[in-house]
Amino acid sequence: MYNNPFGMYSPQANLDRINAQINELEKAKAQYQQPVPITQNFQLATPTHDAIRYANSLEEVQRNIVIGDTPYFSKDMSVVWIKNTKGDIKTYELNEIIPKDEKDMQIETLQARIKELERNVINEPSYEYANEPIEDEKPSSIQEIRRNKKK
Repeated sequence: MYNNPFGMYSPQANLDRINAQINELEKAKAQYQQPVPITQNFQLATPTHDAIRYANSLEEVQRNIVIGDTPYFSKDMSVVWIKNTKGDIKTYELNEIIPKDEKDMQIETLQARIKELERNVINEPSYEYANEPIEDEKPSSIQEIRRNKKK
């Protein structure tokens, strides 16, 4: 009748189609019921290069637990403490390096020369009597012996 070219109703075809759909649904159900293998990967979070740790004192650094070599900076960036996993701490002082041009370097060398000359002037003995005339005095402890040149 409907969509059947021979005009006959075939219940077997409908049953086969329904059974095929039931089989497909059962296969899909079996796939969803199978346990999915769970893979757990644990990664320890390490500080990135952007992470800077600050500390106010050495005691504060000693209290913290670290996973690897970890730097701690003071707030004013003048001191850095590096703590390793054993708990050993190394302390460093930081100084800012300001780039210098030729004029600054020349000024520094001239200032160093001035300081050196000042040190030399201070360390040299004083020659207060350098401009006084030398008197031709004979020492009193030496006696003068005169010889007669007569023979």
